Amino acid sequence: MKRYDLGSFFSFSRLYALLIKEIIQMGRDRITFAMMLGVPLMQLVLFGFAINSDPKQLPAALVTTSQDHYTRAMVAALELTGYYRFNHIVDSAAEGERLIENGTVSFVVTIPSDFARRMMRKDHPQILIEADATDPAVASGAISTLGTVAANALLREQGAEAEAAARQSQQLEVVIHKRYNPEGLTQYNIVPGLLGVILQMTMVMMTSMALTREEERGTMENLLALPGSPVEIMLGKILPFLMVGAVQVGVVLLAARMLFHVPFVGDMGLLLSGILIFVTALVLLGYTFSTIADTQMQAMQLTFFYFLPSLLLSGFMFPFRGMPVWAQYIGETFPLTHFLRVVRAVMLKGASYEAVSRPMAALMLFAILFAFLALLRFRRTLD
Repeated sequence: MKRYDLGSFFSFSRLYALLIKEIIQMGRDRITFAMMLGVPLMQLVLFGFAINSDPKQLPAALVTTSQDHYTRAMVAALELTGYYRFNHIVDSAAEGERLIENGTVSFVVTIPSDFARRMMRKDHPQILIEADATDPAVASGAISTLGTVAANALLREQGAEAEAAARQSQQLEVVIHKRYNPEGLTQYNIVPGLLGVILQMTMVMMTSMALTREEERGTMENLLALPGSPVEIMLGKILPFLMVGAVQVGVVLLAARMLFHVPFVGDMGLLLSGILIFVTALVLLGYTFSTIADTQMQAMQLTFFYFLPSLLLSGFMFPFRGMPVWAQYIGETFPLTHFLRVVRAVMLKGASYEAVSRPMAALMLFAILFAFLALLRFRRTLD
């Protein structure tokens, strides 16, 4: 009868040697080790401190030519709610329209010049509050208690707080105009944003794996032996992905219109220009990642590590203005943040180039920066 030795099946010394080997291997793969520590910490910080679904201190513009005590009481009452921050005082509706169109403010509060006179005469005074409803989550909380707060503030100013419940409907009418998305449909906000998210996820990941695939398959030497400059090699790698991005853009825009009935009121040429700059920046970023990673797995890890904070801090999933200031500063460093402003402004607001010139300039700056980094890293790879 054949006898089996327990040591041939399991040995603590062999297990210890394998553990030491794996620990040493993990230490050599610094990118994977950094992902294991960095991703959980990043999720804790972002979800614990940066994400806020009920934004406060939203920028607002006040359109008025009067500084009477009723107007001051109204402004103070709105600021005390915590939702409004009047950082723009203008004297014309056209200026207020410009501020809400380019996204500088989320609300435009218009108080007519005869507001105080009509209050004293009890002549059914009105104020107009225009809300940028391209993101329904931003406007909903600020609008929900608006009528009661405003009416009670004016009644207190008249010394009639005890009769507020009975008289507020006769004292003041708050006209609320939800701009660009009056029905508050979330797909009007989500679907245009998905264009940027899909492009970022696919363009950065596919391009980042371009050079690493060449290195793993051993064909990089053949590529470097070609009589081509770093610029030519880089363009040869990224141009096919630009064509893939063009197909994705067509599919998403067609689905947005045919399936979700998202309005498109802007200039198609302006939108396509912004998309081209955005996709160019993404493929150049992915190309930079490919010069850093040694394997395709590392390239995917770098892409994921970049994708997660940009998704959370760009304003796609959560209101951008609801985040703390430090998180907004970080969000400004992602191209997706600026692209979302362009695509939503052009599609939903019909914004002109002047209104989106700042995010377009930011996208162009990202493209130039990533091109410089990609060429710099690739030259070092050649050396």
